Amino acid sequence: MITNKYMGSHIQYDVVLKKNIMVPMRDGIKLATDIYLPAISGKIVEGEFPTVIERTPYDNASPRLVDTAKFYASRGYVAVMQDVRGRGESEGDWLYLLNEKDESLDGFDTLSWIVDQKWSDGKIGTMGLSYTGATQHALALANPPGLTTQFILDSGYNYHTHTVRSGGAFCSGIFVPYAFRMARDGKEAQVNPNVRKNLIECFPDLKDWMNRLPILKGESPLSQAPTYENMLLTMASKGKYDEFWKNPGANIEEYIDDYPDIPIFMLTSWYGHHVWATTTKLIEFKKRFKSPIKIIIGTWLHGYETLLDPYSGEVNFGQDSILHNIEDLRLRWFDQFLKEIDTNVLEGPTAKIFVMGTGKTKRDVTGALIHGGYWRNSDMWPIDGTNFERYYLHSNGLLNTIKPDSQESPTEFTFDPNNPVPTLGGCIQTPKVGGIVSGGAFDQKGRPDKFFMCKDDLPFAEREDVMVFETEPLQESIEIVGNITVSLSASSSAKDTDFTAKLIDKYPPSEDFPKGFAMNLCDGIIRARFRNDRSKEELMVPDQIYKFEINLQATGNVFKKGHRIRLDISSSNFPQFDVNPNTGDPLWSSKSTMSAQQTIYHDDKNISFITLPIIKQSPAQKQIPELFFGDNSGRHTEKTPEEQKEIDEHNERMSKLYEDEWKRLDNL
Repeated sequence: MITNKYMGSHIQYDVVLKKNIMVPMRDGIKLATDIYLPAISGKIVEGEFPTVIERTPYDNASPRLVDTAKFYASRGYVAVMQDVRGRGESEGDWLYLLNEKDESLDGFDTLSWIVDQKWSDGKIGTMGLSYTGATQHALALANPPGLTTQFILDSGYNYHTHTVRSGGAFCSGIFVPYAFRMARDGKEAQVNPNVRKNLIECFPDLKDWMNRLPILKGESPLSQAPTYENMLLTMASKGKYDEFWKNPGANIEEYIDDYPDIPIFMLTSWYGHHVWATTTKLIEFKKRFKSPIKIIIGTWLHGYETLLDPYSGEVNFGQDSILHNIEDLRLRWFDQFLKEIDTNVLEGPTAKIFVMGTGKTKRDVTGALIHGGYWRNSDMWPIDGTNFERYYLHSNGLLNTIKPDSQESPTEFTFDPNNPVPTLGGCIQTPKVGGIVSGGAFDQKGRPDKFFMCKDDLPFAEREDVMVFETEPLQESIEIVGNITVSLSASSSAKDTDFTAKLIDKYPPSEDFPKGFAMNLCDGIIRARFRNDRSKEELMVPDQIYKFEINLQATGNVFKKGHRIRLDISSSNFPQFDVNPNTGDPLWSSKSTMSAQQTIYHDDKNISFITLPIIKQSPAQKQIPELFFGDNSGRHTEKTPEEQKEIDEHNERMSKLYEDEWKRLDNL
């Protein structure tokens, strides 16, 4: 007997939809729920089936969710697609994930309702990306009946620490457009066509609104949709880590010990915003669970459509980076734990990690840099054999492992809030929102044609407010995989300010790139008033030296021989993060600004450094693993060619539908 043979669910049924079933919650609010049931010749099949569910604020009848639901129902699952409270046809009020316990209790009540239905066999698997990953976490913390397993794509851990806010700064490039976009089909817009019309018409002007930040109450078209105006102003102004942020809808850090011990599959990426959150969850789950935990880390942006794309930004990571069969993989996971079919999905390591950087210094046919990479196996995070090494900042712009001496003078620059450093790629939660931000890897030079904040095409390294620290050309390749932190000794003339950091793989000049290529890997920020404690604001004494810790999330990259490891230090990264006015005024309140004189220290008493997770492993020890857990090639499957073709077509169709949905939302 071949033990790793996949005997998974095949297409056996037609599908019948029960539309807008209003499922009651404990407070009387009813949530619109679409239920897709297995059928034969249009008649619902009698019997009990496992359930898969996605709870969404983005329309439970969107083409992508409909396609996904039919995919599972035709294979002997009941697929449940539900609008969360206050969205779509569901009753109640919506406040992002910050409704007091709503996402947790509503999820509990929904699963309780499911297990009571005659078509339920009592086993439920949850699924979803981003927000719908967070709804999975929230309901899990309530430990509802029936919850058996979860499949979570790129979702957060603590939305205060790194999603809505990051290092105390507000993620304005994501959430200002997000508030406008969500308001267009919110309750206020549904009941008043003029409100909807006005919100749709103002959406193309988002760039202008971004230049007017902070938007205060009553100043923008959002005032016509108070739910969404209040959401934006609340998230932008509440910087302190307090009870507001400690509810299970947006925070599992506080309740991690309550998380049920169930099998969980997670997927994230270096440019998908939630890599730090996902790797942190991996660490915490493995500490507590006996159940299997699996993770994939790739190079994609934030969204299903990017899984089939070898590009992130203007960099090509190669065909090996593509996740070809996400639905096949998810089906294997659910078959394993909801139908108890041996799908060999548990074979292989805990983590499959795409390490970037084994390509060529050449352009592909599209003009993109061929950066390449390979897949690495690991059962641990950090990866076994990781050495965390300090690379120190020096006064002459050098970055190396030599600790500075007492003679080194500080580095100074002026931060003008009216001329911030533009966001150019990075770990952006949303790949495309209103033309405001675009995630991924880019050569760090201005693009006025692509990035609205760029005023010229000069390299960022030539800006007077970007301090560059870099190694000498490497004598041998260095591989880093893991979380990245920067420790700064710094002072400012202001009572409050920001410090930013960005890790870059600096290519040497070549025939295709005569000026080299400065490829961004990861970045981060710290708001000075939260330097000591995220729950307490402490303004600075001007010109006094303080310690600052900047979380750059995580990355995996091979810096090839001849390249330089580069670290850029500045005080802004806009519009990804809101610009600090340097005034010390309450958050999201000041229309005035002041320039700040910033000083970075790097002597023997006030050191500044970046900590890099360096993998000490020879190339001979590295293995290029299969892309998926278990063999996904089709050699060990009972699927017919027609069935495999249908899965592949579904994946491609889902990707296109998701991409079209973003275009539709941006162009409404």
